Amino acid sequence: MPRVSALEADNSDPCLQVTQIPASVTAPSLAEDAQAGLLTAPRSLPPKYLYDAVGAQLFEDITQTPEYYPTRSELALLEAHGDDILAASGASQIIELGSGSSRKTRALLAKAAAGTAYWPFDVSEQMLVDSARELRADFPQIPVHALVGDYTAGLAGVAQVLPASGRRLVLFLGGTMGNFEPAEAAAFMQALRPVLRPGDSLLLGVDRHKDSAVLEAAYNDAAGVTAAFNLNVLRVLNRELDANFDVAAFTHRSVYDAEAMQIEMHLIAKQAQVVRLGELDTHIDLAAGEVIRTEVSRKFDQPRLEALLAEAGLGLQQLWTTPEPHAYSLALAQVI
Repeated sequence: MPRVSALEADNSDPCLQVTQIPASVTAPSLAEDAQAGLLTAPRSLPPKYLYDAVGAQLFEDITQTPEYYPTRSELALLEAHGDDILAASGASQIIELGSGSSRKTRALLAKAAAGTAYWPFDVSEQMLVDSARELRADFPQIPVHALVGDYTAGLAGVAQVLPASGRRLVLFLGGTMGNFEPAEAAAFMQALRPVLRPGDSLLLGVDRHKDSAVLEAAYNDAAGVTAAFNLNVLRVLNRELDANFDVAAFTHRSVYDAEAMQIEMHLIAKQAQVVRLGELDTHIDLAAGEVIRTEVSRKFDQPRLEALLAEAGLGLQQLWTTPEPHAYSLALAQVI
């Protein structure tokens, strides 16, 4: 069952609450994912392991590079169409999955009616509390109910803590949906369904299918920030799995598969090498030029977007898109 955090006891603001949301499903561990993805070719890792403390900061740096347009595009859409989004959804509860610091969401909260409650959901309790306190200082008319947990495994708990009355608007921004494999995306949308009732809405941020040169530039920035972000996952493996990857023996590359409509981020072995995975009591033999896929980011045209929404019983209500060549969309969908 969801439980109130101990941090709330020290909080003097009655409009700031923190609740722990337990996982209702068990996510694989890094060791299990490495066992499944690294020991045989084609080799891969889920992208979540890119985001340790160092990786999270590097990703923030990526969003500031001139080539990486999605973050700026999404913020511009929220600023330009926030009033339309709130009016169309009629929401008195805004629930954000993977809220992070809520930096972009401020553009929406600034336009929300007094008393509209904000429910940010993320894994880092301290980050959520710090962000929530800043939001309460800047938007005293908005109650904040922080939810601590893994949103990919805790959606059932979210449905239990939300008020029964009032319309809900669930935010899933940042193009994160594109990081899910098709089966994972379908499962996530099904898990989301109990949170949304008739009349409730989902605001989904999605990057659009476009010219491969634009996408590959965004994921291969000239300053090498994305390369550093990608290579850092080898340090995560070394630290967490007692591995001995030589970071200097790999190079970064991102390529767009236009037919599959997905960008793939790779680590490529510069030479043949044997890598120990001490925690798994095994090793892997990598050939020169062999690839480890660390991220897939799917892009969307309208048919693919509408099919994704339909899996959760949602119909596309409105779509706001930035101009080419950096097309990025906010899709507002409603339960049908």
